[in-house]
Amino acid sequence: MTSKKAANQGLSRTLALELARVTERAAVAASRLSGRGDEKEADQAAVDAMRQELNALPIEGTIVIGEGERDEAPMLYIGEEVGTGGPKVDIALDPLEGTTLTAKNMENALAVVAMAEGGTLLHAPDVYMDKIAIGGGYPDGIVDLDAPAGDNIKALAQAKGVDVSEITACVLDRPRHANLIAEIRGVGARVSLISDGDIAGVIATTDATTGIDIYMGVGGAPEGVLAAAALRCIGGQMQGRLVTNNEEQKARAAKMGVKDFDAKYSMIEMASGDVIFAATGVTDGSMLDGIKVTKEGVSTHTIVMRSSTGTVRRIRAFHRADSKFENH
Repeated sequence: MTSKKAANQGLSRTLALELARVTERAAVAASRLSGRGDEKEADQAAVDAMRQELNALPIEGTIVIGEGERDEAPMLYIGEEVGTGGPKVDIALDPLEGTTLTAKNMENALAVVAMAEGGTLLHAPDVYMDKIAIGGGYPDGIVDLDAPAGDNIKALAQAKGVDVSEITACVLDRPRHANLIAEIRGVGARVSLISDGDIAGVIATTDATTGIDIYMGVGGAPEGVLAAAALRCIGGQMQGRLVTNNEEQKARAAKMGVKDFDAKYSMIEMASGDVIFAATGVTDGSMLDGIKVTKEGVSTHTIVMRSSTGTVRRIRAFHRADSKFENH
């Protein structure tokens, strides 16, 4: 009886604050290289800091979404085990979401981690994913990845009780999205283009102050799982489908256990069970302020969310002893 009760409790709530420390440390490390023009150096600094903090947690953690092959980082690779021992958990992470944004000191760079009960996060390969996402408060299935973009925009406008012209879609600014952008504008809606950082783009749909109503288009599959984890906590709807256009991409997906390359994943299929999501701003953005350093210390801005309770915490912290962020 005791074990059954424990199994239903999900992750320990103390891990939420622990994850905040993980993203804080990675964000501070990356921010020290903001505007320096070196994406890989900034990413490596975030990886080193995040790995050190994860290895201090009382968990038996397995990285299921990591740096992967694309960023050629030697640590926090898929399958790496972290922690000092404890409950088995899956970890999805992006130590620096927006390496280019950081290198150029542009908005919306984040350090991001999601943690879930073991075996509950989609093992997404390092390929692209077609995505659609909206915030909470709408009937289930109001938008669909397989529906024309214009139809999704119209359905969302009707559900919101507004004209189509008042709907804003967030889309990554890429040549591959030319037709999508034309279709959205063709029905009279607005398009908000972002250069990078589609995790922040998806999460923006949940916050009315951002002006973003819907996220559409193709971005990274690992980032899709992280975004789904966030929406599980904060509320919303999301669907995704892997983009595997050649044999190499299909082989990479198969290696991660994917059998149906055309499967349409729901939010719950990408991130089920009890989920904790944390993100700290590296540079200022729509969701979080970036790292601020003064002679008195370091200021951080973090969001921590948990799916089982629906709790969203926004933490503004001031760290007088900035030496604690040094690697040991």
